[in-house]
Amino acid sequence: MRRTTIALLAALEASVAALIGLGAVLVPLMLLWAVHYGLAVDVMVFFRAAADVWLLGHGVDLVVQLDPVTAARIALPGAGDPFPITIALLGFALVTVAFGRRIGRRSAAGGHSFSGGIAAILVFAGVGAALALVAGVDAARADPWQGALLPALTMAIGVVLGAVGESLRAATSTDAASGLVRRAIVALPPALVVGARASVRVGAGAAFGVLALGGLLVAVLIALDYATIAGLYQALGAGVDGGIALTVAELALLPNVVIWAASWLLGPGFAIGSGSLVSTGGTLLGPVPGIPLLGALPTEAPALGALWLAVPVLLGFVGAWIVSADPLARARAGAAWWMPLAIGVGAAAAAAIVLGLLAWWSGGAAGPGRLAEVGPAPWPVAGVAAATVGLGAVFGGYAARARSGGEPDPAPFGEGEREAAHREFVWSADRRRGAE
Repeated sequence: MRRTTIALLAALEASVAALIGLGAVLVPLMLLWAVHYGLAVDVMVFFRAAADVWLLGHGVDLVVQLDPVTAARIALPGAGDPFPITIALLGFALVTVAFGRRIGRRSAAGGHSFSGGIAAILVFAGVGAALALVAGVDAARADPWQGALLPALTMAIGVVLGAVGESLRAATSTDAASGLVRRAIVALPPALVVGARASVRVGAGAAFGVLALGGLLVAVLIALDYATIAGLYQALGAGVDGGIALTVAELALLPNVVIWAASWLLGPGFAIGSGSLVSTGGTLLGPVPGIPLLGALPTEAPALGALWLAVPVLLGFVGAWIVSADPLARARAGAAWWMPLAIGVGAAAAAAIVLGLLAWWSGGAAGPGRLAEVGPAPWPVAGVAAATVGLGAVFGGYAARARSGGEPDPAPFGEGEREAAHREFVWSADRRRGAE
């Protein structure tokens, strides 16, 4: 496929992604405008609100200035002064990353990942900058530079994930960037490639395992506290139209809540306002924003307490055991006694990067006064993730080594065959996933 065609298709798909994200907010607000306000309010107010929410969902900071009546109703210190909102509604970022991954995969499969990725990123940069400029008013104003950079960066993350995944899956890809990556990896020492690959698989796998358990925990809490959540909906009196808009906002916040639940499992927990803490060691809450989803917050320490820390340790152990059980991996990595330790340290770093960055991205300021601190503290989350996952990975690696007798499997082939087997090991798993 021609370079120009791939770039145009990528730009079109990026435009569709931006419209879907913006429409997910704008449609409920238009319903609210028509039903609740009877078309009596300037429609641009709702368009600006949708643009602000979309920008906020990609990490763009907003500076908000409430009118005196609203500030008096909130009754929080500093509500009448301009205050920042920096918490990202990660549901929108998740949609953008998913579209970016699709664009990256298609562009790499067509042989021009660089052209397609740049086109999609530029589209998101233009959309973000335009929305920041058009929607900016005294009540809520976004930085145009952040509007141009952060949505584009979110799209770039998805594009890179998709392009790299496609290049790893299709070893015969004609894409120049993919070929460059493959040649660079094949030129590295086999033990380094195997160790790095194992570390990322164990660390990232354990991190996403903690996130999956956090998502399951959120689902269980919502099911158990459904009556409380429904009561909060009724107490707000938002009606059907307002309830739909509120539900869309809660769905956008749901990835943040899952990350907070993962931070809770790790022990550091998270805050819903300055001076508050929700953790396995106990819960200390002050006034909580009237968001029905927050009705599922635990009000007391769990029965298991610190035993939840066994989860990331177990995930690291199982991951290292599975990875170290691969005979070809042992043959390529060698029998050095320090290899399981190195893989464990690398897994600890990978888990800390994934969970620490997600914890940082999921929190921020959500309002004036005490609401300037919402979400988990990234450094404690990263530290606990590194310690627990790393400990489990080290024990799992040495347990697998002891089970195999500490020796690598024989590699009965010559030097040229050895290099070919190394290349086959690096790409075989990804080609199998592509075939499926």
